[in-house]
Amino acid sequence: MLIPRQKTPDLDLPTLDHGNFKLSDEKSERGTVICFYRGLHCPICATYLTEFQKRVADFAERGVTTIAISSDGEDRARAMAEKIEADTLRFAYDLSLEKAREWGLYISTSRGKTSIGIEEPALFSEPGLFMVTPEQSLYYGSTQTMPFVRPHFSELVGALDFAIKNSYPARGEYTGDV
Repeated sequence: MLIPRQKTPDLDLPTLDHGNFKLSDEKSERGTVICFYRGLHCPICATYLTEFQKRVADFAERGVTTIAISSDGEDRARAMAEKIEADTLRFAYDLSLEKAREWGLYISTSRGKTSIGIEEPALFSEPGLFMVTPEQSLYYGSTQTMPFVRPHFSELVGALDFAIKNSYPARGEYTGDV
């Protein structure tokens, strides 16, 4: 389980057009928003990533970098980036399922072709959205067991504004006895 204010696992993945993404080397004023998505087979992911793409500049204005990551290979990741007409959102691919588990992502098995006629991989990770500080500690995290009901990027931008203005710390950090 990831704990707020503690270091997250590192990520070291290829991207479509931006070289290698290594979380521990990421340079930003306030951190990185990492959106783990299910893959090309998921129509809800395409809609979600379209919204993420629209908010890249909003995050950048606040000193936050962005990246979308899946277990898909390069061809499927590129197909997703093209599908959503990504021009500023970075895409990383080849996330191992072991690394997905380190991040607390749920793993699902294939049910065959989806409603858009694309075959699901034999195993793939379910969605997760995280904000990681420049020191690579967890600030915000959300994971889902299904593709439905994900956090809204507009709300995350608004929450970020509040957190910046009020020096609001990451919450959920207590690990002692209850």
